[in-house]
Amino acid sequence: MIIVADGGSTKTNWCLINEDGNKIHFNTEGYNPFFVDTSYIISSLKKALPSDLPLEQITEVNYYGAGVHGESKAGIVSQAISSVFTGASVFVGHDLLAAARALLAHQPGFVAILGTGTNSCIYDGKVITHHIDSAAYILGDEGSGCHMGKKILTDYVRGYMPLEVREKFWEIYGLTPDEVMDAVYSKPLANRFCASFSKFVYDNTVNVEYSKAIVQSAFEDFFRNLVSNYPGYRDYSFNCIGSVAYTFRNILEDTVKKYGMEMGQIIRSPIDDLVKFHLGAAQAS
Repeated sequence: MIIVADGGSTKTNWCLINEDGNKIHFNTEGYNPFFVDTSYIISSLKKALPSDLPLEQITEVNYYGAGVHGESKAGIVSQAISSVFTGASVFVGHDLLAAARALLAHQPGFVAILGTGTNSCIYDGKVITHHIDSAAYILGDEGSGCHMGKKILTDYVRGYMPLEVREKFWEIYGLTPDEVMDAVYSKPLANRFCASFSKFVYDNTVNVEYSKAIVQSAFEDFFRNLVSNYPGYRDYSFNCIGSVAYTFRNILEDTVKKYGMEMGQIIRSPIDDLVKFHLGAAQAS
């Protein structure tokens, strides 16, 4: 039995493929090693994995995750997975590689992630050949759910929100500006907290133009600060994975065209295509 997992900062999608080729899907929280350590991941997995999961029969775990930068961060996740799946060989890779394999398989192209966080790269069909760091949620992550959430929260704290939007925000969340500041600066996992308000951007119907402007501004920042700095970026189609990309795909497509790129694929989650990739690799070997 093998497992393929796609781990974002908020949620991890898992797929178990048993001996009969049947697929069993389940979810846990996300495990970004910039925000959680090995012991946290082990504890969370033991609580969240299905109780009937045959751990001792699993021979291979392929995990791709947000924040897996270099051996140190990958090791945090790898040690945790090896501690839980004791009989399995464990591969831990970057979520960008997952996106590239899911979107393009063995074809070269431009790949992006727009979810809780942001990432992007150029892929040659085997490996990532060019990568501009998103700089994470404090310094960057332009275009992400967290980036949009920060714009919303900043407008709320500063009193810049249109009155009808502010009233709706209070009706839904009941948060004072001081409580927002406390959640961002004093409590753990501020990136998830900020990203959760991208849902408000989507659900807000009292002033659609305000929400649209938030999204347009975020995608403009993403293309101006990241995408357009890749050499020859207009030579590639734009392929993207993530809940934010999928939810706001109409605005994203307009931005892609504005920057002179052709629109490629937009998918919400890579897990199904990742499973196909690994099943193909297993059959080839």
